[in-house]
Amino acid sequence: MSTLLIIVNIFILLLFILGLYALQKKHVSFSKRVFLGLGIGIVFGLVLQFIYGAKSEVLKTSIDWYNIVGNGYVKLLQMIVMPLVFISIVSAFTKLKLSNNIGKISSLILSILVGTTAIAAAIGIASTLAFGLDGAKLQQGDAEKTRIEQVEQKLGDVQNTSLPQKVVSLLPANPFQDFTGERPTSTIAVVIFAAFIGAAFLGIKRKNPEHAELFSKIVDTLHAIVMRVVTLILRLTPYGVLAIMTKVTATSDYNAIWQLGKFVVASYVALIVMFIVHLLLLTFAGLNPVTYVKKAFPVLTFAFTSRTSAGALPLNVKTQTQDLGVPEGIANFAGSFGLSIGQNGCAGTYPAMLAVMVAPLAGIDPLTPSFILMLVAVVALSSFGVAGVGGGATFAALLVLSSMNLPIAIVGLLISVEPLIDMGRTALNVSGSMTAGLLTSRATKDLDTTIYNEVKETSITA
Repeated sequence: MSTLLIIVNIFILLLFILGLYALQKKHVSFSKRVFLGLGIGIVFGLVLQFIYGAKSEVLKTSIDWYNIVGNGYVKLLQMIVMPLVFISIVSAFTKLKLSNNIGKISSLILSILVGTTAIAAAIGIASTLAFGLDGAKLQQGDAEKTRIEQVEQKLGDVQNTSLPQKVVSLLPANPFQDFTGERPTSTIAVVIFAAFIGAAFLGIKRKNPEHAELFSKIVDTLHAIVMRVVTLILRLTPYGVLAIMTKVTATSDYNAIWQLGKFVVASYVALIVMFIVHLLLLTFAGLNPVTYVKKAFPVLTFAFTSRTSAGALPLNVKTQTQDLGVPEGIANFAGSFGLSIGQNGCAGTYPAMLAVMVAPLAGIDPLTPSFILMLVAVVALSSFGVAGVGGGATFAALLVLSSMNLPIAIVGLLISVEPLIDMGRTALNVSGSMTAGLLTSRATKDLDTTIYNEVKETSITA
C-alpha cells in the first residue's frame, strides 16, 4: 500500500510539471510560471503533510523522489557558477569593459555590500528590541542539544581563524581547487584569479596583439557557450521551485514554528524593512523600485525557495545584465562578491538579532549606545567570508557572538525555525548583491537605463 501511495504522489508531481511545461509552450511569461510553481508547491506540500504527517515513511520516500527535481536543479546551477564567474569576468577584460575602472568598481561594490550589512544589523537590533525578544525564554529539546554540541565544535574552528587569516583565505592559492567550490571563499578566489588573467591579457595585448586577439576569440566562444548552458538550466526554474517548495512545506515543523512565532515574525519584519531600504536606495539613484521588484522577482523567488545564494548566481547575473541593464563585468563582480561578503540577511540582521537577545544573559544592557555601535561594527567586519550556501548565517552568528564574548547556545536553540527564516535571509542576500550591481553601474554611468525601464518578458525563455 505504501509503495502505491508513493507512486501516486510522484505521479501527481509529474502532472504539475507537465502543466507548467504546457504553459511554457503557450509562451506564458517566465515570472508567472515561477510564481505558479511556488504557489502549487506551497499548497501541495501542505496537503501532503496533512494527509501523511511530517514524519511518515510515505512522505519521506516521496520527498526523496521529489529531490531529484529540486536538488537536481540546484546542483545544475552550482555546476555552472564557477565557469560563469570566471569566463564572464575575463570576457569583460577582453571586451575592455573593466580595464580602466576595475578598482573603482570593486571598491564601490564592497562599500555598498558592507554598508548595507551595517544598516541591516541596525534594523535587526531595532526589530529585536521592538518585539522584546528574550534568549532566556527559548526551550531546549533533544534536537537543540545536538545542535548546540555541533555549534560549540564549529566555534572552535571560528576562534582559531583570525581576521588577517580570513583576508588571506580570499586569495586563490590553488585556482583549480577553488573551481571545485571546495572552500567558502572559493567564488571570491575565482574572481581574483580571473582578474589576474584579465590584467595579463591587457599586458599581452600591448606587446603581442596577435596572441591577444586569438585569446579574445577563444574567450568570446567559451563565453557564448557558458551563457547558453546557463539559459538551458534556467529554463528549469519553475519545476525546481515547485519541487523545492513542496519539500519545504511538507516537512516543516509547524508546532515549533508556532512556539517560536514571535522570533519568526520579528525576523521577517527586519528582512522586509531592509528590502524596503534596498528599494529606497534605488529610488534615490533615480531608478523605479517597482520595475526592480517586477524584474527581480524570479531571482528572489528562487533564492527564497532554494536557500542558496550561490545557486541563484546564474539567474542573478542574467537578470542584472539582460533585464536591468547592468554591464556584465559589474554584474559578475557584484553577484560573486555578494556570495561571501556583506550578506544583508545572513551576516546582517540575523547575528545582530541573536546578539541583542543574549546580551542580558551576559550582564549587558542591549540598549546601551556603545553596545549597539560596537555590534553594528563587528557585524559589518564579520560579514567577510560568509559562505553563500545553507549554514552561512550560523557561521556569521558564531563569529559575531564569540567576538563580543556572548553566549553561543542560542544558535542551536533556533534549529527548528532555521530553514523558514533562512529562506527570507537568502532572498535578501541576493537582493543586496543586485542592488550593489545597480548602484555601482549607476555611479559609474555604465547602467543602460533603456534596458532597465523597458517593459518586456524575461529573455530566459528564449
